[in-house]
Amino acid sequence: MAGRQRAPAAASSYLQPVMPAVLFLWVFSCRHVEASIDFANMTALQKHVEFFDRNKDGIITASELFEGYVAIGCDAVFARGTAASISAGVGPITSPDDAPLPHSSIYVEYIHKAMHGSDTGAYDAKGRFVPAKFEEIFTKHAKVRPDALTFEEIEEMILANRDPLDPQSWSAPEGEWGLIYKLASDKQGFLHKDSARGIYDGSVFYKLEEQRTSARSDM
Repeated sequence: MAGRQRAPAAASSYLQPVMPAVLFLWVFSCRHVEASIDFANMTALQKHVEFFDRNKDGIITASELFEGYVAIGCDAVFARGTAASISAGVGPITSPDDAPLPHSSIYVEYIHKAMHGSDTGAYDAKGRFVPAKFEEIFTKHAKVRPDALTFEEIEEMILANRDPLDPQSWSAPEGEWGLIYKLASDKQGFLHKDSARGIYDGSVFYKLEEQRTSARSDM
């Protein structure tokens, strides 16, 4: 069996968090208004982020993001920087008007407002899952195996989906897919279709947390 494919060194740049200049967001992230979310009827995109809502109140604070990233296997430095960066970028977009400043908490109900371009199209404008677009990921880019992606195939997909008129959206898919490849690919370097599917409904995060918890208990 072939050895595990290693991501090129350049891939590490996809996993570097952008540290915000105003880390005071972390301090204020616990202040928010009451959220309204129907957990029984969430969209796929809401399920995608719901894992990070650790107390299930419909609001994701920077500290909950940090806890979630650590839970799936990220180191503390990466988790803290990424949590602060995402809170600073997504919080203001998803916060209702009456939420307290600096609008750093992420409201699950409005997560569709934070959707970015240059993606796969597997979410529609309201955050619902689009099965046909998900299948296209594999019919177009899975060449070594029909049910899995190599790092190079993921890179090819990311480049193919880039919107040339929206360069600001290019970095998000690189970071998202780069991280999930690092955490969820197998020993041969394949990201399997079921793991990729789990990105879209958030189930892969629960599996990663369970695996990490199980591994620690076996030590």
